[in-house]
Amino acid sequence: MLDLRDVIWIVWIAAVLIFVIIEILTLEFTFLMLAAGSLGGLATYLLGGPWWLQIGVAAVLSVLLLLTIRPLLLRTLRRGEDPTPSNIDALLGLQGRALGDFVDGSGLVKLSNGDTWTARLSPDAIGAQVPQGAYVTVAAIAGSVAVVRPAAPASTP
Repeated sequence: MLDLRDVIWIVWIAAVLIFVIIEILTLEFTFLMLAAGSLGGLATYLLGGPWWLQIGVAAVLSVLLLLTIRPLLLRTLRRGEDPTPSNIDALLGLQGRALGDFVDGSGLVKLSNGDTWTARLSPDAIGAQVPQGAYVTVAAIAGSVAVVRPAAPASTP
């Protein structure tokens, strides 16, 4: 009869391989730390440790690596990133001008980056009059609609 204690090393190797494959797909270093913890469990098995010690070593090692090494790896990986906001983040706070009078809190705006957006007034600006040519600032993006509030013209240096 097959005893699970005799083949537990296969379970540890399978866990390492599964964690490494998931890590390759996610690239967040979480599963890499779990794989290293599983290697610790395998090492404990090879040194003759009981099953509960193997699991304990794997768990403690994984947590320690997640709390110490992973933040360092992430910081190193992101060191060279461009800090310039992009996508929706780049639109927040951008100024524009109303292309026509806002009717019932909705209208069109041309942003300073040249994009034309359908816009609606921010809830904190409901009731404000936004005539054609008035300056607005993007407060949020809701799907394909810019949520704006009236603003003073941007000063140019």
